[in-house]
Amino acid sequence: MLNRTVLVGRLTRDPDLRYVGDGKPVVSFTLAVNRTFKNQNGETEADFINCVAWRNTAENIANHLKKGSMAGVDGRLQTRSYDDQSGRRVFVTEVNVESVQFLDPKGGGQADSRQQGGAGRNQSSGQQGNSFPDDPFANDGKPIDINDDDLPF
Repeated sequence: MLNRTVLVGRLTRDPDLRYVGDGKPVVSFTLAVNRTFKNQNGETEADFINCVAWRNTAENIANHLKKGSMAGVDGRLQTRSYDDQSGRRVFVTEVNVESVQFLDPKGGGQADSRQQGGAGRNQSSGQQGNSFPDDPFANDGKPIDINDDDLPF
């Protein structure tokens, strides 16, 4: 059997950190995840997924994420139920987060290409094509001199 959930989205509000039982940290937040298709009006809709994380993961989320932050979460889908104040049974489905990736750029600047999987590189640098300022393979159209002894195979 398999229960694995992977989501990438933005937090709809600041994470809610609290301590339960013997001081165990738990955080809850909602992640807005855009759908891959548009509705009849041509608009992109989103699903709002409730998430919960425990222990160190909870504290990291509370310390580093806020409303609007982009995050990737990996966990499992979980259901639970409780009786509300009127005695009615309430069922809750949420993602129990096991790990999180902070996908916003550090310092609010350009996205770190390692976190974004290379997406966003050079978008604001004003350069065209695949030429990067620190590209060791940029050769300005000149042949590259490679000796057979330099090759690892």
